[in-house]
Amino acid sequence: MNILFIGDIFASAGRNITADNLQRIITEEKISLAIANVENSAGGFGVTPLIAEEMLSLGLDVLTTGNHVWDKRELFDYLPRQSRLLRPANYSEDLPGTGVWVGKSRNGVQCAVINLQGRSYMPSTDDPFRKIDGILADLPEEVKVKFVDFHAELTSEKVAMGWHLDGRVSAMIGTHTHIPTADERILAGGTAYQTDCGMTGPYDSVIGVEKDLILKRFKTAMPVRMEAAKTGVELHAAIIKVDPETGKATSIRRFEIKQKNH
Repeated sequence: MNILFIGDIFASAGRNITADNLQRIITEEKISLAIANVENSAGGFGVTPLIAEEMLSLGLDVLTTGNHVWDKRELFDYLPRQSRLLRPANYSEDLPGTGVWVGKSRNGVQCAVINLQGRSYMPSTDDPFRKIDGILADLPEEVKVKFVDFHAELTSEKVAMGWHLDGRVSAMIGTHTHIPTADERILAGGTAYQTDCGMTGPYDSVIGVEKDLILKRFKTAMPVRMEAAKTGVELHAAIIKVDPETGKATSIRRFEIKQKNH
């Protein structure tokens, strides 16, 4: 079976390129499970219930997030009602929502999608390494296909999590830094790994934000009102082939679409 993971969808530019291409990708690549990180989909900061529903209606099966999940207060009441929108599992259990989705893919295979967040240079959370150990121990034995979105800042923390999960999950893909890395591979135990999937959004920018604003911030150290850029739009994703009987990955490849500027 083939799993599609789309990296950090950023603002309307990211949403639009996803909307324009998702169904074609699903058909041509024979995708059985389509996942996307949407924590920046609302103007670059957070996600709203309306946007989450829009993303699901396009054909995405599960949505993941990260540290910006709490940016829109209207999401607090929505998270407990929409099990296909995840927040990092290692936030306090007292907070709304869940970090784990278990269900069937399009081809009827039982799957789990898990959302975690790193701790280095990030908001305070529980230990993601211990948290994932508990999650995996609690999953039903028949769930062989397991996908992890690890939303973290440090490359070293993501690499460490990859080795920690090797042989225990089908794939671990990193998000958050918005820069796609060229290190996709199958680890020794059969886990597909990539340090960061990259951003789906405007690349004529500084990680999604209008570059002139960020340059002013760096040069003056003064605060600026951040605005999402709109040009140089690209879709970045990973496609992972998994043996549904064993849950082991057999291949991973980067997938990208570059939209022509008009």
